[in-house]
Amino acid sequence: MSQPVLVRRLGRQPYEPVWHAMQAFTDRRGPETTDELWVLEHDPVFTLGQAGKWEHVLMPGDIPVVPVDRGGQVTYHGPGQIVAYPLFDLRRLKIGVRELVNRIEQAIIDTLGEWNIVALRRDGAPGVYVGEAKVAALGLRVRRGCSFHGLAFNVDMDLEPFHRINPCGYEGMAVTQVLDLGGPGSLARVEDVLIGELARQFGLVPQAAEPQLPLSAVDDAARVAQSA
Repeated sequence: MSQPVLVRRLGRQPYEPVWHAMQAFTDRRGPETTDELWVLEHDPVFTLGQAGKWEHVLMPGDIPVVPVDRGGQVTYHGPGQIVAYPLFDLRRLKIGVRELVNRIEQAIIDTLGEWNIVALRRDGAPGVYVGEAKVAALGLRVRRGCSFHGLAFNVDMDLEPFHRINPCGYEGMAVTQVLDLGGPGSLARVEDVLIGELARQFGLVPQAAEPQLPLSAVDDAARVAQSA
């Protein structure tokens, strides 16, 4: 039987509290914990992954730069971009990290296909591309067999901040978004399709959860922040 995934549509959120909450959720979860998918927008922020080099942060200006514990280089999050965090037990799903990446990429590719937008993946450069331009970035972390962090999918946003960095560590990389490719500018419409495609890729049944972070994860994150 297909397993459920609790889907939390969180609206617009500051970055760091959500980051610490998904760390805490991953640390607290056990073998019976239901997988969750958090879908949201972030306030403007640059995040620098574990492999990130500060030389790729060119002119951040008034946008904060947050070093984080995901893979990958530097990217930008902001309003008009769907961020999705799959908090999945990979052992229960019987998949490895490479398959996790492939299935997330395929879910994005199939989502774009809903509007006849032809997208591709690239060997050695995780993410999804239309022509030469990147439309979605991936940055993941797996701890104790469970995934956190996730994907950033440009829908209808101000793309200017991407000029302040070398996106994903590539100088001059072009960045695009769904609206400019002929798709909808509605985050809700794209989210609906993306959630369905992610669930399909992982054989999960989406169930709507409260549109707020799990209180236990928030409490744990707050305790960690106070002790730091």
